[in-house]
Amino acid sequence: MSSSNSSEPNFLTSLLEPLLEDFTYWFGRSQTLLENEKIDFLESSKQAELLNRVKQAQKEVNTTQLLLKVTEGQVGVETEVLMPWHRLLMECWQVAVRFRTERSSQGGLESER
Repeated sequence: MSSSNSSEPNFLTSLLEPLLEDFTYWFGRSQTLLENEKIDFLESSKQAELLNRVKQAQKEVNTTQLLLKVTEGQVGVETEVLMPWHRLLMECWQVAVRFRTERSSQGGLESER
């Protein structure tokens, strides 16, 4: 029984670390897009609000990563914590896809002129 208990933190860490790294990566990309581009289909207040939510989620993910490291994998993350991050990333991906689609279609029109 002790061997299974000692492997639980390793198993948890092996699942959570890559997941948290993915959140960090994608929130970082989303932050870069929202800070550096004018997204025409979003009101500036909506773009700023989305950016603020991304920054808050990044802080939460960073805190979770720190807790995981400090506790040597002894802490878990509830699904109720992960799901809002996932939904936020889905929202950011939709914005990014639409932004890139609209920008590429505008670029195509400009080249035809």
